[in-house]
Order: sequence, then structure tokens, then C-alpha cells
Amino acid sequence: MSSNDTTSSSWWKTSTVYQVYPKSFNDTTGSGTGDIRGLTEKLDYLQHLGIDIVWLQPVYVSPQNDNGYDVADYYEINPDFGTMEDFDELLKGLKDRGMKLMIDIVVNHSSTEHEWFKQARSSKDNPYRDYYIWKDPAPDGGVPNNWQSKFGGPAWQYDEQTGQYFLTLFDKTQADLNWENEQVRKAVRDMIKFWAEKGVDGFRMDVINLISKDQRFPNDDGSEGPGDGRKFYTDGPRVHEYVTEMYDEVFGPYNMVTVGEMSSTTLEHCIRYSNPASREFSMTFNFHHLKVDYPNGQKWELMPYDFEAMKRLFSEWQTGMQAGGGWNALFLNNHDQPRALSRFADDGDYRAESAKMLATTIHGMQGTPYVYQGEEIGMPNPVWNDVSEFRDIESTNMYRLLQEERGKTAEEAFAIVKERSRDNSRTPMQWDDSKNAGFTTGTPWIKVDERYPSIHVAEQLDDPNSIYYHYRKLIALRKQVPVLTDGLYERLDDAHPEVFAYARTNGNETLIVVSNFSKKDVSFTFPAAVWNDHVSGKTAKLLIGNTETSPDLEQVISLRPYASYMWLVPQED
Repeated sequence: MSSNDTTSSSWWKTSTVYQVYPKSFNDTTGSGTGDIRGLTEKLDYLQHLGIDIVWLQPVYVSPQNDNGYDVADYYEINPDFGTMEDFDELLKGLKDRGMKLMIDIVVNHSSTEHEWFKQARSSKDNPYRDYYIWKDPAPDGGVPNNWQSKFGGPAWQYDEQTGQYFLTLFDKTQADLNWENEQVRKAVRDMIKFWAEKGVDGFRMDVINLISKDQRFPNDDGSEGPGDGRKFYTDGPRVHEYVTEMYDEVFGPYNMVTVGEMSSTTLEHCIRYSNPASREFSMTFNFHHLKVDYPNGQKWELMPYDFEAMKRLFSEWQTGMQAGGGWNALFLNNHDQPRALSRFADDGDYRAESAKMLATTIHGMQGTPYVYQGEEIGMPNPVWNDVSEFRDIESTNMYRLLQEERGKTAEEAFAIVKERSRDNSRTPMQWDDSKNAGFTTGTPWIKVDERYPSIHVAEQLDDPNSIYYHYRKLIALRKQVPVLTDGLYERLDDAHPEVFAYARTNGNETLIVVSNFSKKDVSFTFPAAVWNDHVSGKTAKLLIGNTETSPDLEQVISLRPYASYMWLVPQED
């Protein structure tokens, strides 16, 4: 199967995925927490938007220390979100509308509340002991090595009862599973098969490239940054073998759409993970483009984002994945990231233009686009007034550590966490201008952004020029315009300080996308070679734009603040 194959086996290449963070989407019980029935209630809304695949984040039984990514039972629904009957009703509602369901599979680690871990902890002789990664203390009685948790602090927790440490690359209640153990791998495959048999159409595999650890568990000598041990477990020695096992037993036979979430990965690995010949995943998430505002790779420091780095990374991944036959998941927003609108554009005076510009830029690339709830109405980062408003464990940990370990004042720490917190994307979906933005009749589990009366779904559904309808059009274009799927990517802007411009070509047509990422009027000149080869003497059709009047496609083009356009140019034989 070639990378440009758009046959039924790769139907997802013309699809758009909508990511639902269930806790914050829609509450039907007044509990203050969103639920499965809340999603079912909004399926007509998602169908109208044009969504093909709904990605529902974890609704398993969980102590919720990491908002459901700490799974205590992979086979049961968390009562906070509803029942298995509610889940089945959701599946039926999606299938009735010709839509598909993707769910999260979290198997780098489980909750320490999982029965497997309770058994493992009970004694060193328990058969489940080897489901997890245990090590004796170092000679000085301390941690086995210097690996650091992604959430701050050492990646090891001491267990008094058995006198050993267990590995926790994330929260201290998320114990890493031992994938070297064949029984673990079989248990995971059986669990995935259970959901496939139930009718789930796809899986998003959480931090799946971390499942294979260097079995020597060496100290990180810091010779390459960030020196926290990740080089010993990222895209580890047996990871491709393990993923192919899952493909051969479940993903392939059930014709699943799968996306691997890849932490700190490389282009070369993502080509291998997503090239059909490898029998691994349909596509991959990588996060390099979302680190362009991390000074020296430090998430918990602030700097303006590096626009040129962002364009370079997008372009490298577009051309690299194409050359290697891989497939991208396209996104700027998700539940772990601040809102892209506030981060990379203007969430104030130019909020609508900015939201449309970011969307056009992403949706013109090759890959499967992901829309994160609220993105389609231009939800910005919320207004944070006090650290007590945060709910995210990573954010509250870092607020403390920034002061204790990095010498920040409380004000400095708050300023950083306010910009970086995962809670920025987790505030409730804004449905209308009623109390709590129509999300709940109860007390929301996390604050609703105070600007919701002027930013909500109901208002945008009534406005044909709204951000929502811009997204709807982009989603439709992906099914109508072949070059969006199979066109080769070429960057056009030559390090322009304000403009990101690229072309997609397939021999029959050329797509041109030009976006102004600044709040000033700018001019952009197309390179002569591109202009002469693809545009000159041909009739360009504007597919979508975000200003009231759109300029004609000229070699020198003037762009208003945050202006963005997508043109289609047929290529005569």
C-alpha cells in the first residue's frame, strides 16, 4: 500500500477526528462532571460539523489522579461517566450517523489501584509481581537510578511492604507495566480485543513509544539533554516488535484506525510506526512543533514562540513522512496543551481571524486533522485568577517545585503555570450563554472561562461567517479535494518573518496556503519558480479565506492581520 493509497483500507486519510475530553464536554446529571450520555446528546452537533471519528478519552474505572489516564480497570466504565449501557448507546448513536469511535488505550502504566498492582505489591512471589518493574534500592538505600518522572521528581516509588522500588514515569500512582513479560502483552491484547469486539473502531495509544525500556536501567549521565533518563525508554529496543504483535492480533484483523501518541520521538521512528508495510499504526502524534516556545527545551519557562522553528518542523515532518510513506496526525490543540489560539495567535481583537488562520494552516497539510473540543468555536485559554483554580496534578506539582527547586517567587510560578497548564484546555465546553455555559446545572469540577457569554456554540451556529462554519468547510474540503490527501508538500515562504506559505501538488492540481501569523499588514511574494510552474496563466479558485474580501492570487499579495487563504489551481496537461 503506498502512502497515497486512499482506498477503503485507509479511509481515515480523508477523515477528521474530534477529540472529546469527557469530564468537560457535557454534563447530563448535574454532577458538575461531563458524562457519556452528554456526548451522545451532542452527536448531531458533531455530525453537522462533518466529523467522521470521535475520539473519547478514558472513561474507565480510575481514581482520577491523572484524569483517567490512571486506569484501575480496563473493562469497566467509571460510574462518574455512566454505565456500559451508556457506552453501548453512544456506539449505536455514532454508527446510526455513519461515524466511528476511537478510545484511549493506556498501557505504558496502570493505576496502583489496579488489581494487578495490588497483587504485585502483596509479595515478591506473587505471579503478578512481574507485571510491573521492580528494583532493589541503590547501595546507599536510595532510588535505583536517576531517571525523572515526567510530572517532576524521581521516577521511582518505594514500597515499604516488599522493600523495593517500582517505576513510575508519570504520576506516583501510575506504575509502569513490564512489557518484557509476555503475559502482560497478552493481557493487553485481550483487553484491546474486548473493545474491538464491542464495536469500537479505533484506538489512540497513550505514550505507546515508552513501553520498551533498556533492561540495564542505567543512570543518565546527562551527555545529551534533557538528561532525565528518557533516552533509555523512548522508542526503546523492542517497541516496534511489541506494536507489530498488537497489529497482527488485533489492529489488522479488526481493520482498526490507530494513532500512536509518541513522546519525544524522532521522524525516523514515526515513519516506521505509520508506514503500512511495518504493520504498526495508521498514524502518529508527535509534539515537536508544540515545543517551539520552550527555552532550551524547558516546558516550565516562558518565551515567545519561535515562528521559524515551527514552520521548519512542520515542513520537515510533512516532507519526511511523505518520503518514507508515513502518515501524520495533524493538530495544534489537545487535552495536554494550552489553547493554540492564545499561544500562537491573538485571542483578543483578532480572535476569529486567528482561529480561522490556524485552522486553515493545519488543515491544508497532509495527514488526518484532529479538532479538540472548543477549538472549532475559538475557545482561548481561560482567565486564571488564583492557583486554587487549577485541578491538574502536573500544574499544582510544578507550581510548588518552581518555587522550592528553581527559586521562583509565587507570582513568577503562577505566571508560568497559568501559561503552561494542561487545565487551559480542560475548562468546560461553552455551549450557550446560560449559567456555566450550558455545560452543567451543578457546580463544574473546574471553572468555566468567564468570557463564555461572548464565546459559545449557540452564537456561532447562527452566524454563517463564524469560526465553526470555517471548520465545517475545511472538514468538507478534505473529502472533496484530492490534493489535500495526496499532494506533495513544498514550503514557499523562505523564512518570511510573518508568513507561513506552502503548496501541495499532485500533478492534476496545486493547493496553495498562505497565512499571516502577525497582527500587522504584510506583503508576500511567491518564488518565481513556483509561480511560473504552478500558477502563472492558470485560473486560481479561492477555496476558503478568513477576511470579508479576499484578494486575487497574485505573485505579490497583501495580507491583513492574521489573514489566511487556500487556493486551488488546476494544472493543465
